[in-house]
Amino acid sequence: MPAQPLPAPFASRPAPQAARAAFLTVKDAAEYLGLSPHTLYVWRHRRQGPPSFRMGPRGRVMYRRNALDAWIREQEQADSRSNPALSPLTATPQRKSGAFLDA
Repeated sequence: MPAQPLPAPFASRPAPQAARAAFLTVKDAAEYLGLSPHTLYVWRHRRQGPPSFRMGPRGRVMYRRNALDAWIREQEQADSRSNPALSPLTATPQRKSGAFLDA
């Protein structure tokens, strides 16, 4: 029996049709971010996560795709594993002040 090819990495897969749109529903935004729609609803309720807004007469919650991309970049920069400037391993040790040592 021939071996099955491995699935392509997520980044090289074609984006879903909805992911190419400028505005995404909660379901599509969750899929785009790799999260559950419930997580996005909870974050919205707590005023956390990516920015969202209500659109149309029924007030459907929507996300701008470019806002999701910007939010992802902000998350990367806020994480010390992705941003060497925030890593405690690369920080220069601070010398203790002499004010407390002289007393």
